[in-house]
Amino acid sequence: MNGVFGPARLGPVRLRNRIIKAATFEGRTPRGVVTDELIEFHRAVAAGGAAMTTVAYCAVAPEGRTERRQIVMGPDVVPGLRRLTDAVHREGAAASAQLGHAGPVSDSSSTGNAALAPSWRLNPMSMRITRAATEDDLRRIVRVHADAAWTAVESGFDAVELHFGHNYLISSFLSPRFNRRRDEWNGSTEKRARLARDVARAVRERVGDRIAVLAKFGMDDGVRGGLRPEESLTVARLLQADGALDALELTCGSSLGNPMYLFRGDVPVREFAGAFRQPLRAGIRLFGRAVLHEYLYEDAYLLPEARKFRAALTMPLVLLGGVTSRRVMDHAMVEGFDFVAMGRALLMEPDLPNRLRTEPMARSACTHCNKCMPTIYTGTRCVLAAHTS
Repeated sequence: MNGVFGPARLGPVRLRNRIIKAATFEGRTPRGVVTDELIEFHRAVAAGGAAMTTVAYCAVAPEGRTERRQIVMGPDVVPGLRRLTDAVHREGAAASAQLGHAGPVSDSSSTGNAALAPSWRLNPMSMRITRAATEDDLRRIVRVHADAAWTAVESGFDAVELHFGHNYLISSFLSPRFNRRRDEWNGSTEKRARLARDVARAVRERVGDRIAVLAKFGMDDGVRGGLRPEESLTVARLLQADGALDALELTCGSSLGNPMYLFRGDVPVREFAGAFRQPLRAGIRLFGRAVLHEYLYEDAYLLPEARKFRAALTMPLVLLGGVTSRRVMDHAMVEGFDFVAMGRALLMEPDLPNRLRTEPMARSACTHCNKCMPTIYTGTRCVLAAHTS
């Protein structure tokens, strides 16, 4: 393997290095369509030296949005997305579209569509009951993932990233905590993995080798009764055996039960509360500390768990979490990871990869204050960089 700045292959795609811009919902589609601001966001990442930037979040169905101001993949969004991918390609980088169905994470009071889940439950975002997905729903969801992937091909994307994490719909099917069904979609690890496997295979069948197909894959929900690493590894082995995916990007945490498990560092409760309407705003102010747990930030904080997956799997893996320096990147390569993914660090410094290539001792200026997180619906950004620009 070349070093992190050597060229690499991701399935059928050749990349200029091994650095991927992780998916971070950009908040730049106020009417659900591509804007010049969204294009510039990803163009800047491409110009900054990353090999591939991930456009997020692209829902596969209207009820699959987390809220109403998100792209739903279909023919009408192709021209705008083509402008975006062309801009990224002109900077020498590749573009990936994160495809997913929010499931129980969807705010149905915003989308106007009932949220789907493996089983009925109270949705804390909308304070409404989610609807248990029927067999017809699940067949449709598999189909629309494949349709969305084809839309990505037509839009000029080089890859798609399937969202199998954070207790979005597919991840919630994997979770014993959220999947309480009494049918063929529950009862064993293999049955709970059926939706993930069906989606991955349907997408691969539709796109063939035209683009790369990755999945953002949860190692640990971080909630009691949720998916834990031992069972998650069993699911990963099944996905590897199916051969439909070119790589897994390893993640953790639950958007429903423990969102800060992925975002280590400070917990900006006041800023989170300010991002929501009442009565949710008051609830976050009163109970935010009880729900938004604080975890100490460390460089490469997901590496100890990801290392177990690297030891057990042969397929390419992407290391996420605390990738802020050339030292961490080089260590990931030594450990056998094929790619690294950066999120918050690139919000603050889109040109960080170029700087790390020429200044090996440099590191991200990100303080892990996490005040970027509450900005996701008003234009995801680093508030510290905004104050100093």
